[in-house]
Amino acid sequence: MQSKKIVLFLTIVISFLSLYYLSFTFVDYRVQRQAEQQAMDAQGRIDFDKRQTYLMDIWKKPVYNLFGSAYTYEAVKERALKLGLDLQGGMHVTMELVPIELVKGLAAYTTDAHFLEALQLAQQVRKPGDSFGKLFVSTYKKLAPNGSLTDIFTAAGVRAFSSEEDIIKTIDQEIAKALDRSLTIISARLDRFGATQTSMQKLSGSERIQIELPGVTHPDRVRKLLQGVAQLRFWAVAEADAYRSALEAVNALLLKKEKATIAATLGLTDAEKTQRMPKESILKRLCKAPFPYMLAYAPEEMNRIEALLRSKEVQALLPKEITWMWERKAQTLNDDTQAVTLYAIQRTRDQKPLLEGDIITHAAQDIDQNSGKPIVNIKMNQKGAHSWKRITASYVGKRIAIVLDDRVYSAPVVHQEIPNGHSQISGHFTIEEAKDLASVLATGSLPAPLRMVEEAIIGPSLGKVAQQQGLVATAVGLGLVLLFMFVYYAKGGLIANVALLFNLLFIVGILAELDATLTLPGIAGLVLTIGMSIDANVLIFERIREERMQKVHIKEAIQRGYAKSYSSIIDANITTFLAGIILYYLGQGPVRGFALVLMIGIISSVFASICITRLIFSFFMDHYRTPKLTFSYPCLPILFKNVQVDFIKNRCRFYACSLLFIAIGACCFYHYKGLPLGVDFAGGRSYTFHFAKPIEASMLKEGLSAQFKQGVEARTYGANNVIQITTNYLCNEDMATSDAKVRNKLVTALQTLTKLKEQHTLATDHSFMITSSTKVGATVAQDVQKSAKKAMVLSILGIFLYITFRFRRWAFGLAAVLALIHDALAVIAGFCIARAFGMSYEVNEVFLAAILTVIGYSINDTVVIFDRIRERLANKATDISRSIINDAIRETLSRTVITSFTTLLTVTVLFCFAGEALRSFSFALLLGVLFGTYSSICIAAPLLADFGRKFAATK
Repeated sequence: MQSKKIVLFLTIVISFLSLYYLSFTFVDYRVQRQAEQQAMDAQGRIDFDKRQTYLMDIWKKPVYNLFGSAYTYEAVKERALKLGLDLQGGMHVTMELVPIELVKGLAAYTTDAHFLEALQLAQQVRKPGDSFGKLFVSTYKKLAPNGSLTDIFTAAGVRAFSSEEDIIKTIDQEIAKALDRSLTIISARLDRFGATQTSMQKLSGSERIQIELPGVTHPDRVRKLLQGVAQLRFWAVAEADAYRSALEAVNALLLKKEKATIAATLGLTDAEKTQRMPKESILKRLCKAPFPYMLAYAPEEMNRIEALLRSKEVQALLPKEITWMWERKAQTLNDDTQAVTLYAIQRTRDQKPLLEGDIITHAAQDIDQNSGKPIVNIKMNQKGAHSWKRITASYVGKRIAIVLDDRVYSAPVVHQEIPNGHSQISGHFTIEEAKDLASVLATGSLPAPLRMVEEAIIGPSLGKVAQQQGLVATAVGLGLVLLFMFVYYAKGGLIANVALLFNLLFIVGILAELDATLTLPGIAGLVLTIGMSIDANVLIFERIREERMQKVHIKEAIQRGYAKSYSSIIDANITTFLAGIILYYLGQGPVRGFALVLMIGIISSVFASICITRLIFSFFMDHYRTPKLTFSYPCLPILFKNVQVDFIKNRCRFYACSLLFIAIGACCFYHYKGLPLGVDFAGGRSYTFHFAKPIEASMLKEGLSAQFKQGVEARTYGANNVIQITTNYLCNEDMATSDAKVRNKLVTALQTLTKLKEQHTLATDHSFMITSSTKVGATVAQDVQKSAKKAMVLSILGIFLYITFRFRRWAFGLAAVLALIHDALAVIAGFCIARAFGMSYEVNEVFLAAILTVIGYSINDTVVIFDRIRERLANKATDISRSIINDAIRETLSRTVITSFTTLLTVTVLFCFAGEALRSFSFALLLGVLFGTYSSICIAAPLLADFGRKFAATK
């Protein structure tokens, strides 16, 4: 009686809390609908910038009144169920700290060649979890066996290091501090930027920060905010007279090299060279810059000019005090050409600037009263104001370059001494650029550069489509399962359906209470949980049916049904939960969202399927002497009863069929040189293009491969006018301009191939647009592959140990594990064979989630059969005979097939309605459920006849 009250109390409390938190989700949905209506034009198109502006305007305003308390939209958002980027659009970024400059700073920027080379090599070979300090020291010792790092660091005057171990410890400590400070600074920058619901976390075992920015519609601005070190410095611009001859010689050399490059590229004859070679420098052809203070070049020439300036010939012509810095961005000249200015910067003897930017106490965007253009006003502290007064007094009539992250923002001529520490930065800003610059200056500079190793951008329109597809898949899957349970189990099925609805409420409510994020794979986990959650009720109801067939009273049959099912239910769900834990621990982003939903679903399903249904049955049994509870309709037959197949006798045929299928898959694997790997496994960039008209993917693949001269994948993505293009072009290049290079090259190639133009919307029949993009660096891809292998090994090992422990014999664990390996290989073989029939699905991290789910699901079926074998052998020590195994398979066949059928229903719904993003995932699950059911019956249990001789009984 006491347990019933506890179950009733928990059900009421959890239901109330779930409804409380979900009410905020409904309010959030209502507000977003209002925002969309405000941002919708006459043609029904939504301007997502206007939508975001509307939401920001009401961010601090009350939008919900509950029990007399008013909640602002910000408070509603904090309590509402959070949607992942794949469901609402936004930006996902993984930043990695590059500690090279940090270590250089500890050594006061020493010029020791071996020191600098060791830093670069250590960064190149470093792996997540490695100690950078240890790797750097060992690399330096290899390069300079007789060198002394302690002398280098001690000479810097920072502190005295007693040993190399002390250096290693200090470097690693400084890196850890830098990572913490970077997290704080980035958070402050994003707050000033206006980003809401930002999620940031340090990834364990690496110097990486993972950031999620829902609703972001300006990724370029975000990139600059995140990657800008904000190292503000003031440098002197080289004077004309002192370096005129050197700069003229450099310009002449650049002209000579330019001629040689053009000649080599065009293959000109001597006569043609005379006619077609440039007669003057790029400087004179593009603009009339005040030479030799600065040079100007076309933006596309920047990389080539930088390489020339680094050449030994140019370096020999210039004094050591000269260095080069580019203007922040190109300017449009009167003849509509683009030119970017290259400044000659004069360095001091100690290589330090005139003034560092750490003296800034305030920065704000403003408008210049004379020109009307945006500027940034800065205010310095007392020390900085004193230095600035002295510097400006010394440089009257000369130029001082204001440099942020080695880019010149402006280089004004000093007209008079500036005594109060107030100054301004101008540089052809837009208002947004001026605001962002003020933001990074106000929050301070990062202690070390951050490079973007992973990026995903999902357009809001694509996220909205994913939301609708997820809702449809959930509703259809739920409806089919509810209908089946009621039709097959009569009133018992109706009670199970009530528990299933409570289960669904609990899962979504708990996600909101835990401040978790629901992703598209998370919705897949929810739909999958709906199909799997009735497994416990099927076990119980099948047991009750068996008791009723033996003429046991309904009350006693229900009690026995629950009692005899507990062991199977607990064992089966623990093994699936184990796979979820491993997936959550080793996965990231959407995959972790799937694992979280799966684990919450397992716990909630067990509670609902056992406790809530038992509570309802107890109500009928307490109020009626003979409750009118039915578990089948007389007109419907009970499926899979009296099956006489000898599974053990035919086991060799089953083994042969499995081996044949896997062998065919291996041949297809070899023929197609493996499976198409997604960017999260292979590295590279992936873009989703929406075209105004149908486009043939094979044509694009052929044309793009010729343009890029390397592997390019193009495939239809859900519709014949939506193409996903993946390339590893410049995959290993970490330059900030690499993303723009790849995107521009791809867009230019598509415009040539399709005769369409890129636009932000599909406003015409001659346009296309990018709706999402993903970038994964090579190192991150390697990490994901390692995590995938580790997850597979850990899950199989964990299940082997658990099954061996629970059934007290290694034969059970070995048979189960071999069946699981069979399932994984069969799914991979199925993917390979499907590719031969024109169905090509990417293998990515979500595919890994599907494989681990298949492992958890398959062992679920296997445990039920093993439990029936254990029950038949209870209190005995005897051989595991063929009859015992055959009888166990036959008695559980109905439960195994029915559970698989309901799961297949929901997985089929996922495959048909959840969209292209989950197509690979749901296809893997379809194969996995089929092969998992087959292996539990035809592989795992028969293997016991080959492995098991004696069974030590357990009570």
